[in-house]
Amino acid sequence: MVAPFRLGVGDLAPRQQSPTTCGSASLTVARMLADPAFAHWVRTGLPREAAAVTTQAPDAGGVVSRFAAYEQVVAARTNGLAGPGGRLQLPWPRSLGTPPWGAARELELALGRRHRVRWVRQRSTAGLGAAFNSLRSQARPALLYVGSPTLPRHVVLVLPADRGRGGDALTDHLTVYEPSAGRVLEVHREPFAARRLALAGWDVPWATVCATPASR
Repeated sequence: MVAPFRLGVGDLAPRQQSPTTCGSASLTVARMLADPAFAHWVRTGLPREAAAVTTQAPDAGGVVSRFAAYEQVVAARTNGLAGPGGRLQLPWPRSLGTPPWGAARELELALGRRHRVRWVRQRSTAGLGAAFNSLRSQARPALLYVGSPTLPRHVVLVLPADRGRGGDALTDHLTVYEPSAGRVLEVHREPFAARRLALAGWDVPWATVCATPASR
């Protein structure tokens, strides 16, 4: 049986393998969190069936090459005319990074739940606080687009919240995979709402991509 892939604050994680694949890297890690067999392949190069019978250590160079290769698979889906799942979408130049609509569909493909893009750039301080709370309460990986005052420039992955028995988030911060550094960081409410994030040098929250609530 393959153990689930988990990340916590302070952990090292794969780095994005090109200047424009922060979104693809974040989406690849999101799938690793959701799919233990896929994560096992990225980390070892071995199929799931081999996990129980091998003691082979992961090859670092192989991890990088497999992660980089899958980044390109993701980028082809998120930026192409035929998007994740084969649905038509507005194509987007790869040199400009990952479009939010393609990212939403890729998360849907990996996590099996519809996702929605919410633009938060023009929100007030209180509105950004509400966006922070929404991200903090997510039970599934979500994306956060950040940038300058004029343009979104970077994508990070917000990891699912740890929850208590009542279902409430246990922490007062976001746990964020930052692909340019290959690290998992804490992001707190005050710098989020004040537009002082300092994620890969970018301060301003631009958009979130989160799972929609399950229909009843």
